[in-house]
Amino acid sequence: MTPHGDAIRLFVSIPEELVERPMIYEVIKRFDVVPSIRRANVEAHSAWVILELAGPHDARGKAIAYLEEQGCTVNRMEGDVVAG
Repeated sequence: MTPHGDAIRLFVSIPEELVERPMIYEVIKRFDVVPSIRRANVEAHSAWVILELAGPHDARGKAIAYLEEQGCTVNRMEGDVVAG
């Protein structure tokens, strides 16, 4: 457990229409979660980020739901993505 609650590891795919938008910032401000970006790729037509999201269970769930409502695809990951 982190100082900010349990963390989950997510793969977030961001569609072209949202690439210019600060999606992670929005999630932090709205739901008071703590992100740790493990890897990311941002291009003009798409982006993805491997994100560890810490905070209370309900806040993380709301943050994931928000990302999906905005048009992102969110999948839960397991294992150490930095080592691989």
